[in-house]
Amino acid sequence: MRILTFTGKGGVGKTSVSAATAIRLSELGYRTLVLSTDPAHSLSDSFNLPLGAEPTKIRKNLDAIEVNPYVDLKENWQSVQKFYTRIYLAQGVSGVVADEMTILPGMEELFSLLRVKRIKASCLYDALVLDTAPTGETLRLLSLPDTLAWGMKAIKNVTKYIVRPLSKPLSKMSDKIANYIPPEDALDSVDQIFDELDGIREILTDDKTSTVRLVMNAEKMSIKETMRALTYLNLYGFKVDMVLVNKLLDTQEDSGYLENWKAIQQKYLGEIEAGFSPLPVKKLRMYEQEIVGLKALEQFARDIYGETDPSEIMYDEPPIKFVRNKDIYEVQLKLMFANPGDMEIWVTGDELYIHVGNQRKIITLPISLTGLEPGEAVFKDKWLHIPFDLNNHKQSRMEKEYNKELN
Repeated sequence: MRILTFTGKGGVGKTSVSAATAIRLSELGYRTLVLSTDPAHSLSDSFNLPLGAEPTKIRKNLDAIEVNPYVDLKENWQSVQKFYTRIYLAQGVSGVVADEMTILPGMEELFSLLRVKRIKASCLYDALVLDTAPTGETLRLLSLPDTLAWGMKAIKNVTKYIVRPLSKPLSKMSDKIANYIPPEDALDSVDQIFDELDGIREILTDDKTSTVRLVMNAEKMSIKETMRALTYLNLYGFKVDMVLVNKLLDTQEDSGYLENWKAIQQKYLGEIEAGFSPLPVKKLRMYEQEIVGLKALEQFARDIYGETDPSEIMYDEPPIKFVRNKDIYEVQLKLMFANPGDMEIWVTGDELYIHVGNQRKIITLPISLTGLEPGEAVFKDKWLHIPFDLNNHKQSRMEKEYNKELN
């Protein structure tokens, strides 16, 4: 299943681009699902049709969904919710507040990811188009598998070796204690969610089937946010294969008082083409009317793709590489707009930590690099090179103390 994710700053037109892309895919015969994870729910407005939490048929080969976090919570988290609600109510928390407190931060993103995995497993679709929330929420969504990876193992081990073995004997001690012991169905729900999360990262970063496309306007704030998004997406291993610059004024027509805007757009357009190269940059014009309804979206799709197939990978280069040159092993990341001054790099065990701005990436190193300290990282043509000398294994604390005693 081909997965196309569209993201960008709020208001740049990514929902229209997503809907038009889905229409073009369906015209080419792909069984296509377009799924919106944006709580603003503008996908239904774009199609001018009511959409729900389950697939709604738009036309031949095309279905659409607007994710409803409350439906997903009820389906996946209800037993856990009941358990925590009971605890909060016992502490005197009011009913409505108790229900809200059971919804943990990131739950909406979590269940959106679960949907992606289930949709892929169903084999009902050839293409999935993800219309995501504005950039910040999208980065949180896509980085969630990495963010949760370290905690998932710990929680599963606590559940397996502590909570489950002690739940029955503790519950028999008194009714008061029993209220704080999670029931079996709640534990099963948590286990199932963690099990389903396993493998999602591989689906979203599969460079043969999954790519991200950045939608932006030719404006300073939109450009800056898109640059940050590209850096963070590459940091997490997501392949970006296209940039779409939307709502450009026609340079051949007199735009009246918008002539200044036209000049500003052309200035920034040059910066975009130079800065985002070698990524293909698609320029999309401003329309005279809203792009709403199937006919308008069909025309928009023709303007975006012409006769080309949207499922093609428009730029094929992995954002993370492992390269060996004799005894020097390099981890290379494409971070086109990263500021070296905002970067920290360190190794703990077999994990390489890269902190850029407010984002952190953890890369599991090959066995051959375990125990090595990274050398000085350098930028070369928009790529961050982190060298490891295979001859310089770091000594353990015991080895250092032993050598100190010998000397």
